[in-house]
Amino acid sequence: MGRGLLGGLWPLHIVLWTRIASTIPPHVPKSVNSDVMVTDDNGAVKLPQLCKFCDVRLSTCDSQKSCWSNCSITAICEKPQEVCVAVWRKNDENITLETVCHDPKIAYHGFVLDDAASPECVMKEKKGSGETFFMCSCSSEECNDHIIFSEEYATNNPDLLLVIFQVTGVSLLPPLGIAIAVIVTFYCYRVHRQQKLSPAWDSGKPRKLMEFSEHLAIILEDDRSDISSTCANNINHNTELLPIELDTLVGKGRFAEVYKAKLRQNTSEQFETVAVKIFPYEEYASWKTEKDIFSDINLKHENILQFLTAEERKTELGKQYWLITAFHAKGNLQEYLTRHVISWEDLRRLGGSLARGIAHLHSDHTLCGRPKMPIVHRDLKSSNILVKGDLTCCLCDFGLSLRLDPTLSVDDLANSGQVGTARYMAPEVLESRMNLENVESFKQTDVYSMALVLWEMTSRCSAVGARHSINVSWRLCSCLPLWQCRQLLKA
Repeated sequence: MGRGLLGGLWPLHIVLWTRIASTIPPHVPKSVNSDVMVTDDNGAVKLPQLCKFCDVRLSTCDSQKSCWSNCSITAICEKPQEVCVAVWRKNDENITLETVCHDPKIAYHGFVLDDAASPECVMKEKKGSGETFFMCSCSSEECNDHIIFSEEYATNNPDLLLVIFQVTGVSLLPPLGIAIAVIVTFYCYRVHRQQKLSPAWDSGKPRKLMEFSEHLAIILEDDRSDISSTCANNINHNTELLPIELDTLVGKGRFAEVYKAKLRQNTSEQFETVAVKIFPYEEYASWKTEKDIFSDINLKHENILQFLTAEERKTELGKQYWLITAFHAKGNLQEYLTRHVISWEDLRRLGGSLARGIAHLHSDHTLCGRPKMPIVHRDLKSSNILVKGDLTCCLCDFGLSLRLDPTLSVDDLANSGQVGTARYMAPEVLESRMNLENVESFKQTDVYSMALVLWEMTSRCSAVGARHSINVSWRLCSCLPLWQCRQLLKA
C-alpha cells in the first residue's frame, strides 16, 4: 500500500536522499534551537535552497539576452534563508561569472539583494570601480544557472556584445585548431592507406570493414576514461589491439573475470593501471549489452565507472570479449565494508555518491541538459559498486541493464526477463507482479536495491550504535530458489 501511494512521487527519492545526506551535521544535536528554524509566509519550515555554486570562473556568455552558467556543481545552501546569487563582471577584456549562495539580509559586494524573492535571475547593473558589474538573486532551485539580461541593456550596449563576441571567438580557437589538425591527419592517413590497398580490396571485398567501424566508433565516441591524458593521446584509433599486459585476477562473477592490467604507452616502460573485464565466447550477449551501455556518451558521470574501450581478442583458450575501464584499488563496496568500519562522514559520502550515480543512470537528461536514454541497472548490489580513492561510489557491471527506450512495448519489457540477485530484488520482482505499463516501475526496483545497500553501509557505521557483520541471515536468499525467497521475505 505504501509503495503504491508513493509510486507517483518516486522521482523525488533521490533528491531527498541527497539533500538529507548533505545537510545533516556531522553529529546530530540533542536539541534544535528555535531561532535556527526558518519558515515561509505560510508557517511551513523552509528547506535549504539548491543553487549552482562555482565561485568565480571565466564565462563565455554567447547570448545577447541570456546565457547559462555552465557550472557543473550544484550545492545545497548552508542556511535555509540563503538564496541563489550570480555576479557577472567584465574586467581587463575578460568576462567572469560567480555563482554562490548568500543570505539576502546581508549585503553582497556592498549591494543589497533586493530581488531575492524573484524566481528568475535577472541581471541588474551595479556601479563598480572601473568595471561593468551585474548582479542578480533568486529563490527557485538552480535559478542562478540561467542568467537573464534585460532586453533594453543587451540591445543598447554594444560594448557588452563586443566583449561577448571576442571571448567566444578566442575560446573557439583551440578546439577549432585541434579539429582541423585531426581532419588533416585523418585525410593523410586515408590517402596513405588507399595507396597500399590490396587487389582483394579493389575487387570489392570489404574485409572486416564492419569490425573496424564498430571498434573505431567505440573509441572515438568515448571520453569517460579517468586514465591520464598522456595515455589517452597515445591510443591508436585503428584495428590494432591495445598493448595490455594482464596482471592479477581481482574479481570473478557469473559472466566474466576482472583483471588488474598494465596499459603500455608506446614502446616506453611507462604504463597506466587499468581494469580488464574478460567475457568468454559464450557470454557474448552480456558483453554486448554492457558495451552498448558504456558506448552512450551521455552516460559519463563521476559516480559511474569510467570506460576506455571494448575489444574482441583471439587467444589460445578461444575467442574472448574484453571491456577496458578505470581501475579502483579499494575494490567493491562489499569487500570494503567487510574490512572497514566507516564513520558518519564516510557514510554520507558513500551514500550520497551512490544516490547521485543512480539518479544520473535513471535520468532522461544529462547535467548539461542534453537528452539521455534512461537506464535501469537491475542488478544493483554492494559487489557491483566500486569504491574510488576519494571514498565515493561508482556503479559498474551493466551486463543485465536495460535501456528504457520509449519505443519498447509491454511485450518487449515482459520478455526482458526476471533478472538480478534474489536477496536484493524488490518484492514485486520476486512475485512477478511488475507494472509493465509504467517504465518507472523498473526504476523503483533499483531504488529498493539501493535501500538495501544503504542499510549495509549503515550497519557498518560507527555513529549508529552497534556494528553488525554484513554476513547477515537474509543473505541465505542467494542460495535459495525464488519461491523460498518469497516466503523468507514475507516472514
